Amino acid sequence: MNLSDFLRFFNLHLLFLILYFIGTGQSKVEVPRPRGVSLSRTGLYDPEKNFTCLDGSKSIPFNQVNDDYCDCQDGSDEPGTSACYGGTFHCPNAEYRPENIPSYRVNDGVCDCCDGTDEYSGVITCVDNCLEVGRAAREEAARIAELYKAGKQLRADLAQEGQKLKNEKQQRLNELKKTKEEADKVKAEREELKKLAEAAESKALEYYNQLEEEQNAKRAELEAAQDKEQAVQFFKRLDTNGDSYLTLEEVLARKCFDKNRDGQVTEDEAKYFLNSEEQLDLEGYLEKAWPQMKPYRVLDSDMDIPPKVENEPTEEAPTEADDLAPLEGEEEEEEEEDEDTDDQEQVQQEEPPKPQVEYDEATKKLIELASQARTAFTESENDVRQINTQITDIERSLTQDFGREEEFASLEGQCFEYEDHEYTYKLCPFDKTLQVPKSGSMEITLGRWSEWDGPEENKYSSMLYTNGQNCWNGPNRTTKVKVSCGIENKVTSVAEPNRCEYAFEFETPAACKESSQQAENDLHDEL
Repeated sequence: MNLSDFLRFFNLHLLFLILYFIGTGQSKVEVPRPRGVSLSRTGLYDPEKNFTCLDGSKSIPFNQVNDDYCDCQDGSDEPGTSACYGGTFHCPNAEYRPENIPSYRVNDGVCDCCDGTDEYSGVITCVDNCLEVGRAAREEAARIAELYKAGKQLRADLAQEGQKLKNEKQQRLNELKKTKEEADKVKAEREELKKLAEAAESKALEYYNQLEEEQNAKRAELEAAQDKEQAVQFFKRLDTNGDSYLTLEEVLARKCFDKNRDGQVTEDEAKYFLNSEEQLDLEGYLEKAWPQMKPYRVLDSDMDIPPKVENEPTEEAPTEADDLAPLEGEEEEEEEEDEDTDDQEQVQQEEPPKPQVEYDEATKKLIELASQARTAFTESENDVRQINTQITDIERSLTQDFGREEEFASLEGQCFEYEDHEYTYKLCPFDKTLQVPKSGSMEITLGRWSEWDGPEENKYSSMLYTNGQNCWNGPNRTTKVKVSCGIENKVTSVAEPNRCEYAFEFETPAACKESSQQAENDLHDEL
């Protein structure tokens, strides 16, 4: 066989093989995708085989798929009808993004899929507007991609600033701890000096304290004697018949005992002053009646005096002058007190001023030194307290979750406002949320920082603030803050979807974590 014959044979053989494979490919029938089934699940619906329910509960002939009768408990045999409760229908939505809808919406007269595939019964004709919807979605996705692209650098700057702040706080914390060690030493030294100074002061004052106690005892004894003398004189004035007993009738005759100022002394009022007794001798009067009568004695000048009868013997009867005469040693006191009793109010005798003990110069010096030591120690206590407060604040801040790269750290200590027609709302990240009425009323705390509350895959997309002020007859207020990418920090909306539950929307470059490539991928996934 020469070369030309070999080539002819080879070409014929090659042509035969090509025709064979073409014929084999044409003979293969493509499996149609059942209505309502996504492309990823097409292989589970093979018309050449019995259909097995997706929950594995049973198998049925394939001709029972989409026959408008629910055979599978999970409804997987009716992906294209509304026969099964809880089933889903897949919308291909070419030129837009595919989606699943509840199967009860199939053929319900409403176009749920933008391509109209859910309404095939002919009851309604749906227009395929996926291209228009997809165009709007692409434009929005492109806008978001540009936003993330612009916010990416801003977020990087915030992350760099956050790391710097963290390093500065750590450095400041180390310095404060060293300062605290020195402050603790100074405090301990001043405390010891204070103890020594106070011990010397206390020892020096022992003599003067004892002297003062003796003076106080003498003064109390003198005051008691004066009080008893006044009580006895007042008893004599009230005992008009001189029988050494103070009776109910004698009290009733005295206008000064008109407690309620109604113009007469009642029996109840008289018994009050006699401690519910009908009569009292001097000893009983001193014990039971004088404490109640004492505040009223200065009003005795207003006592009712029976009119004097002419030619009446007066050897034993008290005269008006006697009845109104002031007690011994009370002339000046009663004159001053009468000036303050124009409205017939009760007046109590003022206690005499307490005499001051005069210290010698050595004792004065010890008192001054002790006072200085106490002041110095108090200053050290305040210094240590302030340092401890700063350390606690910095340690709390260092343990705060400001994002994976500290990108949210710069928000701490700032507040951002949002106004509506009635209130000004404030978001203070990592601290609290507030509602401030424009009427000037007191601000209301809507919540205090609790934690990041976003889903696991995007933890930093939501903030939670709890334990706000209590609603009237309701729970404590809470706030959820939705955090999204933006080229500046600002609160864009505030709502109260449920009573005492508030929803803020907050934009910040710190949330622009996606790269421009990821945003483009998201756009591709949607379409």
